Amino acid sequence: MTTLHPNLHRIAGEAVAGAIERGLTVATAESLTAGMVAAVLADIPGASGMLQGGVVSYQNSVKADVLGVPRELLDTVGAVDGQVAAAMADGARRICGADIGVSTTGVAGPDSHGGKDVGAVYVGIATADGSTSYSYSFDGNRPEIRALACAAALERLLEVLAPGSYRA
Repeated sequence: MTTLHPNLHRIAGEAVAGAIERGLTVATAESLTAGMVAAVLADIPGASGMLQGGVVSYQNSVKADVLGVPRELLDTVGAVDGQVAAAMADGARRICGADIGVSTTGVAGPDSHGGKDVGAVYVGIATADGSTSYSYSFDGNRPEIRALACAAALERLLEVLAPGSYRA
């Protein structure tokens, strides 16, 4: 587990406990974090009670063919976009049979990508009620940006798991 973000383990522990307490399951779809969100969750004892699975979708072909992100969207806005993050989260939720999907896409650097600056990150969250995304701009080197994106995804997951915020 990366130690570049000091709260990753604590946030993941709260997310696992919250999901289990509420009887909710989670799936991930990760691009720039390449499985880090799922791995950090799986580091927590009891994660098997809430983590359904995940997809590392580094390439657009995987985003489209596996997660169901519309190719037209990817062709129009690129991989680093809020709509793409929302669609990725929804795809993970759907294909893994989870209550909640969480996704990450962004530019970890060292170079910009698709017209997006290094540090541009989008986190998607999907439930049966729909999907949304959140935009971030992080500073740091590649490992630091990836760790910050992972922490942001876990924090958004915690928000959905807060009592009264979502009912499956």
